[in-house]
Amino acid sequence: MTTQARKQKGSQRVEHRFFNPQGAEVKTRDEAFAAQQQDVGAQAVSTDCKLTLHNGQITFALEVKYNPNTYPHVVTGGQIKSGICGAPWDITGGFIGEQLRIDAKRAGQGSCASTITIVGEYQNPPAFRGTYGFDGATSSFKHTTRYEC
Repeated sequence: MTTQARKQKGSQRVEHRFFNPQGAEVKTRDEAFAAQQQDVGAQAVSTDCKLTLHNGQITFALEVKYNPNTYPHVVTGGQIKSGICGAPWDITGGFIGEQLRIDAKRAGQGSCASTITIVGEYQNPPAFRGTYGFDGATSSFKHTTRYEC
């Protein structure tokens, strides 16, 4: 860089432009981050994915809601839609990361168990290998659960 170029560069004033999380231009840096606190609602911290649990001839279809801003991702809700006695089941908690845990309680009718706990460990291609059980047990049945987000 020449001396003349340095002088010109030093004399120029660089104008900063600030944007909020939605991409709208704002006047100050503080406004950009203040908007983030005001505009982020509950929906911004929840996303959906589909999991399919396979155990031989049995297949459970799960629709899981989780917080993508955490890791392991905290499960915030969802349902086990089909394949299980008394479907649908309400997902009450758990996490998705290197390990999987999903807790659910029966919402449907029938003479079925009241709760299920699904546990597993991540494997490639994207799936979890593990066990599940009913009414407090976690290791009654083996499964492979595919991640379909």
